[in-house]
Amino acid sequence: MTDVIVVIGAGSIGQAIARRVSSGKHVLLADLRIENAEAAAKVLADAGFKVSTATVDVASRVSVHALVETAAGLGDMTGVIHAAGVSPSQASPATILKVDLYGTALVLEEFGNVIAPGGAGVVIASQSGHRLGALSEEQNAALATLPVDELLDLPWLQADVVTDPLNAYQLSKRGNSLRVMAEAVRWGKRGARINTISPGIVITPLARDELTGPRGEGYRRMIELSPVGRAANPDEVGHVGALLMGLEGAFITGSDFLMDGGVTASYRYGELAPK
Repeated sequence: MTDVIVVIGAGSIGQAIARRVSSGKHVLLADLRIENAEAAAKVLADAGFKVSTATVDVASRVSVHALVETAAGLGDMTGVIHAAGVSPSQASPATILKVDLYGTALVLEEFGNVIAPGGAGVVIASQSGHRLGALSEEQNAALATLPVDELLDLPWLQADVVTDPLNAYQLSKRGNSLRVMAEAVRWGKRGARINTISPGIVITPLARDELTGPRGEGYRRMIELSPVGRAANPDEVGHVGALLMGLEGAFITGSDFLMDGGVTASYRYGELAPK
């Protein structure tokens, strides 16, 4: 039986991780836009990987379940790389919550039902989740464990409460890491592991949208005043993803890895700290 690595979101970060963990395995690249999946598949196929493509809308249970069935038809699902999402400059608060929060919880649930023993997954969250203020224990528990289809009904996630796209994004990414922590318990019962990576600014097409968008000046300042003083490239996230999905990371599950060049440190204790 062939081992299958499912990559949801065919962008640079998903590809970078896939290249490091998919040798000898079948890569299923899924994206909302099939042309994105096919472009990424050509790059990987030209490098010798066995690849197929699919479309998926992570905000649709029917669509995510169909992707699970497609993957199951290819072999044993030993890896899931969830890198799909929208940024604050790309969508409304409601869409961000539906795609980034609900969609991630849906992927974790559906793939957690079928992940193979010894399998591992990585969810791409964000440094933004680390700069959201403290939530209550009740809010944390809801984001982590509330049934997926009830998440968007939470009173404090409604449109009249969450009015800023950045706040919606921060809530979603905090929710991703909390959800992964809870799902790690369930995945563990199948002998599988799941973690999040919270990158800072990584130079991808999405990041370029942010750097040239309405918040661009703030993002450029963030990079300049961070301890490392630069943005990351997708390969750097790929290295961490490979650690978390490989044998070297076999004791790591339910964890969130912040890799932001020290931006969060600077927000708390450095030049980016509120005056």
